[in-house]
This record gives sequence, structure tokens and C-alpha cells, in this order.
Amino acid sequence: MSTDTPGIDPLEALRAPRDPACDVFLTGPVFLDIIFTGLDSAPVRGTESWARGMGSSPGGVANMATALARLGLHTSLAAAFGDDHYGEYCWDALEQGEGIDLSMSHTVPGWHSPVTVSMAYEGERTMVSHGHEAPAPAPVDGTGSRAGATGTGTSTGTTGTTGNGTSTGAAAPVFPQCPPRARAAIASLAPGRSEPWVATAARDGALVFGDVGWDETGRWDLDALPDLAHCEAFLPNAEEAMRYTRTDCPRAAAHALAKRVPLAVVTLGAEGAYAVDGRTGTAAAVPAIEVEALDPTGAGDVFVAGFVTGTLADWPLADRLAFAGLTAALSVQEFGGSLSAPGWAEIAAWWQLIRTCDRQDPAALERYAFLDDLLPATARAWPLRRAVPTIGFRQ
Repeated sequence: MSTDTPGIDPLEALRAPRDPACDVFLTGPVFLDIIFTGLDSAPVRGTESWARGMGSSPGGVANMATALARLGLHTSLAAAFGDDHYGEYCWDALEQGEGIDLSMSHTVPGWHSPVTVSMAYEGERTMVSHGHEAPAPAPVDGTGSRAGATGTGTSTGTTGTTGNGTSTGAAAPVFPQCPPRARAAIASLAPGRSEPWVATAARDGALVFGDVGWDETGRWDLDALPDLAHCEAFLPNAEEAMRYTRTDCPRAAAHALAKRVPLAVVTLGAEGAYAVDGRTGTAAAVPAIEVEALDPTGAGDVFVAGFVTGTLADWPLADRLAFAGLTAALSVQEFGGSLSAPGWAEIAAWWQLIRTCDRQDPAALERYAFLDDLLPATARAWPLRRAVPTIGFRQ
């Protein structure tokens, strides 16, 4: 759980002694993101462009992991980290800064961190990335340890840890052979690729949320996503949803997808989001919140994190959509993907401010009335960690 706003736990009323220690498990590559903002236009060939703003932060799967942790969920991440200063910075930012459990992560000797440079302008972004696929994890020996892979500092990734990083002395499960028992897991679905851990997590009781990217094969075939069969929810954007279902309307696409998964959620960009519960037939639509976007990097990941939080907390479908859209809207007003994610104090500040603004639509305010019972009574005493132009100063 993030060190932000201690004591804010959206699942507090639901927790029981035999529940998993992990709320959400996820895996994927961690990038170092370097973000330039304040560009008036796209860079022009043969010229030098100066940006008015710059930030650095962990990226890739770190975007979603940080968003989950800042919403109070006990988050476990399995990832490879580069054996360089970038990797050390990302590990420290996630484990020490955000309280994310990295006991299933490891540092790869001699492997450098992948890097993405993102340039935000005209409400969108352009990215340039470089990196190499991390080497396959070393074989696991009879003790459950993985030869040659270590964590950074005192963490080796082979012993169990508590939420504050204290070793329990017991051998922890080694990913990917044995993912941790969790309430939920987030899987990145790709055509023709099956990850055995997804089926294991679902079999052990985790609700699997399927995220998806652009289908480079051009087939757009749901049957080519084998892990979709294990998903509780599928969360494509409008274009992806329509291509997968051969429809010309995002809402029609959501209804078609709800025949394949229990819960279909389609993000509609500036129009908000639409979801269909395939079990009950319930549908919900929530408009987007209008904000001045500084950097849209990672907003989709923050949306998923907000929706997962609401689902685990057993909120009504419309409340989950509204909360997910709100967290995503707040994130685009800060630099960077991971470190732009809001915590409960930012959500509380927005709710307090919006109710004091003149000429607010009462019906729109009512859409977020569920926040009254969730938000902290007092503000946080220190600010969240945000992206800055460097990965660290000497002093």
C-alpha cells in the first residue's frame, strides 16, 4: 500500500482473517519514463524544440501498480529491473516511495533499463522507446530460490516480506511458476499469447482484469486471446472494442463483449466510459470530467486501477465507472504516468472544490455523492511524490 494517506483502506469493511495478503497482483516491464510537456507543436525535422516542463518517473507496468497502491490496495508486482542507476531509481521509487511489494521482482545483472521519452502536445503524446526484452528468469532450485537474480539493497525476491518490507523468513512463491494468492490480478492480453500464471491466479480465486493493446496482426480475433477465458472483466478502448466485435458503435461493442466476459468496460475518451454486466444485463454510462490536460501518459492505467478498486469494494457499476474516470482525469493534470496518479487526498480536494463552484449541475454532483462515505476527514500532512526533471540529486 502507498505511504500516502495512511489508514485509508477502501476494502477495510470487507477484509477477513483468511483473506489474501495481496489485493492486486500484476506483472510486466518497468520503464524509465522521461516526459516533456509544454510543447506548442510536434518537433519539426531538422530543428531543436525546447519544452517548458520535464519529468522523470517509473513507467510501463509501474503506472498501474502505483495507481493501485495510492488508492490503498496492497499491490504486488513481478518485474525485471535493470542493473543500472535507472533500475535502482525505479525500484526505490516503487518499493520505498509507494509501498509496492517487490518480493517477486528481481534485478537482472548486466541488463539495462528500457527507456521511453514521451512528448505531450495538443492534448496528445508521442513516444520514443528503447529497450531489450529481459532475459528469461533463471531456473528455480529446490529451495525455491532463483540463481543469479537479486533484488536491490536487502531484498532478494526469494523470502517472504510483510507490507513494510520486513522479512518473514519463509520462502515466498517464485513467479511465474507460482503467482501470489490475491483478490485480483491484472493481465495484459496479446494475440496468440497465453500466460500460464493467469489461469493459476483465476483458479486460486483472483478476479482477473484483462487489459489489451493494439493488435499489430490486424486480425482482431477474440479467440486469439486465450487468457480472455479467465477474465472477470475486459477493458478495451472504443476503437479496440469495435474492431474486436466488428461493430460500428462502442456501446454495441460493449454488449457484444459482455457475451464473452462477465464484465465489459469500454473507454470512450472524451465521452467517458460505458460498461455492461453480462451476468445481470445491467449497463452504465458515465461522461468524462473536463480538465486541462498537462500530460495524458498513463491515464488509461489509472482508469483501470480505479475500476479495480471499485470492483473489489463491491460498489455499484456506475460508481466504479465514475471513480475510474475521476482518477484518470486527475492524473492528466500532473507530469508522468506513475507519479501522476492521485491519492485519496487529491480526490477529496477535488470533491470539496467542485461543490463550491458556481452553476454546477446538481445531477452531475449527485453522480459522485458516493465519495462522501469514502474520503478522509483530514488532509495529508505531506505531498505525494511527483515526477521531477532528474532521477535524483546527490544531496
